[in-house]
Amino acid sequence: MTAKALDVGLFVTCLVDLMRPVVGFAAVKLLEDAGCAVSVPPGQTCCGQPAYNSGDRGSARRIARQVIAACEGIEHVVVPSGSCAGMIKVHYPELFADEPETAARAEALARRTHELVSFLAGALEGAGIDAEYRGAVTYHDACSGLRELAIKEQPRALLRRVRGLELKESREAETCCGFGGTFCVKYPDISESIVDLKVDDAIASGADTLLSGDLGCLLNIAGRLKRRASPMRVRHVAEVLAGMTDGPAIAEGRGG
Repeated sequence: MTAKALDVGLFVTCLVDLMRPVVGFAAVKLLEDAGCAVSVPPGQTCCGQPAYNSGDRGSARRIARQVIAACEGIEHVVVPSGSCAGMIKVHYPELFADEPETAARAEALARRTHELVSFLAGALEGAGIDAEYRGAVTYHDACSGLRELAIKEQPRALLRRVRGLELKESREAETCCGFGGTFCVKYPDISESIVDLKVDDAIASGADTLLSGDLGCLLNIAGRLKRRASPMRVRHVAEVLAGMTDGPAIAEGRGG
């Protein structure tokens, strides 16, 4: 008897949809190669993180209600972003602490929500990873994924399965890149100083490619590398794991 495929709904995220759709396609490929039945819930919108981080709880709650409704009935909701997954898993239940019925629905969604790489390495045990990447990579541990969801070893375990890939750890892999969602808009000078330190550290690793699981961080780092005329390539880890690296790296083109 053939085992029933896991029912997975992909929460695409705003940045992937608008700036780097190849990440969404790579996520679908990885999940399907691992035996999942993948859908994209049509009612999904932004996760509400920008409003939440700006203190606009009213807008964040309205957005969260829509996401909760759109994802109900889906066995597993998978997100190719640690920050968006963290918003749903950690902050949605907090938003509705004064509404027991909605809080229960938010908590149920939180339990069913997974960041992409941790889901691939955990529930799927690395199934379906069959890729090659000829190069040396360094990995940036994005703040939300690392600190809210304990994502650290999972991407590295999967990258060790990629043929030809050499992982070169940087000294400051866990240090913030300075993006911080709305932080980089509110405090651009501080953000620029932070990302310069991150770029210095990445270059010092000797890697030719920087990877991470959060597109906001990757866009910030790639933009700074480009302004500094560095040849280092920047990609979402899903692109490498899925073997979808023929197109331009981030900051070289839209990639979709």
